[in-house]
Amino acid sequence: MRGTTKRRGNRRVRAALCATVVVCAVTTVLPGVASAESMNVARVASDSGAGVERISVAPDGAQGDGDSTAATITANGRSVAFSSLANNLTPDNPAIRERVYVRDQRMSKTMLMSTPVRPDQPPVISGDGQYVAMWGLWQRDTKSFLSQVSSGSTIGMNCAGLSCSQTSLSADGRYIAQVATFNRPPSRQRIEVRDWRANTTETVYEFDHTVSSRPSISGDGRFVAYQDGKTEDVFVWDRTDDTSAGPIEGPSKAAKLVQISKDGSKIVYLSGSDTYVQDESSGTDQLVPNVRGLAIDPTGRYLLYAPNDTTGPSLVLRDLRTGTDEIVSNQPATAGTDTVSAGGRDVVFHSTADDIVPGDTNGKSDVFVRRFY
Repeated sequence: MRGTTKRRGNRRVRAALCATVVVCAVTTVLPGVASAESMNVARVASDSGAGVERISVAPDGAQGDGDSTAATITANGRSVAFSSLANNLTPDNPAIRERVYVRDQRMSKTMLMSTPVRPDQPPVISGDGQYVAMWGLWQRDTKSFLSQVSSGSTIGMNCAGLSCSQTSLSADGRYIAQVATFNRPPSRQRIEVRDWRANTTETVYEFDHTVSSRPSISGDGRFVAYQDGKTEDVFVWDRTDDTSAGPIEGPSKAAKLVQISKDGSKIVYLSGSDTYVQDESSGTDQLVPNVRGLAIDPTGRYLLYAPNDTTGPSLVLRDLRTGTDEIVSNQPATAGTDTVSAGGRDVVFHSTADDIVPGDTNGKSDVFVRRFY
């Protein structure tokens, strides 16, 4: 294993993971998308309830008066958390700085999450929609906070004495995987898992550097995929067995983690100009060439990606089982992890384009949901 020591011993996470320390055998190669015409978009046109909706709106349906970005969605697609500079999204919205909101799609209601500081990074909503993790500046450091959606109240600061970032939540919001950085000499960082109910913290791995690293936790909180930003390797830690596996690498011996699916079955990573989806039951990789993977749905079947060819659509959803693609957005748009609901039904994204929905005249970045059925 290059440049990294196992947390304990040299066991693998699961016997089915690849035994070698280089990239697993690629058993399936799916073509990248070259143009919109080649895609299967039948579900959008024919299925009831399909379409695009702007959700960064005021209670009366008016468009937001400030930029809204960085959205994540629950597994059932009901709730979306996002950041916004708009001042008219809720009746009690303070006319100050960027805040975090949760939109309940079923109730057509937007809630302001209370936090004493401004969000510095995208918020993350738990799979069940009960909790939202966010960050904010606290004195000289970046701290992570957890808020309960039903009350809008902040449960607590989950990063004592450090700067914390890159949060990933378990499905029930109990486990918080994050990067904790020690900014004072000697500078270093660690991947950790915080159980806020039990008030305990586990160290997944501690690095002797502060090069960008990040974790992604499975829905049950058992598996933590994480990236070593310095060696450009991806590893997986099994919290139950206390074992690590890896490195997961691309052909270029470099890998960048996207995320682990919430069911723990797939790990998405980037290598070179391509995206790989590793099946954790077989240890094999599925190659999706010439695209940048952005997110995977909780079941591990649907991959959201951005084609490297910028002459076509900006966001595409791929069914990894059938190899078919569906357009999420033809206009310039952006999305991150945890932006696809289970079964690939919904995709949340943000865009400054003014022709995604009718009547978009605010000249701001808005948050949208594309529903496929």
